[in-house]
Amino acid sequence: MSFDEQINLLDELQDLLERQIKLARQNCIGEIEVLSERANCLAAKIAQSGIGESGEFKNRRQQLRRLYEDLYMSITAQRADISEKLRRVRKGKRTIKAYRNNI
Repeated sequence: MSFDEQINLLDELQDLLERQIKLARQNCIGEIEVLSERANCLAAKIAQSGIGESGEFKNRRQQLRRLYEDLYMSITAQRADISEKLRRVRKGKRTIKAYRNNI
């Protein structure tokens, strides 16, 4: 694999991660899932090629690691928000059921 091909793989992975982070902040979880499949394929290609182990890509590796961490944090925050909303919906359903049973 040529140096330019390696750079293109890293650039594409970085772009996908940045798009996923943006989508996570917009609550577009379904779209993140689609992009994550492509990101996983790219990560596998990168791992197979040994790019990640190369010293010349140390800064890129750290940058990608930060993006993965940011994506993880964004998805975790969305999950917490969704869990809270779901908890409120369940509480509302129980309240409505209680009112129905007392009428």
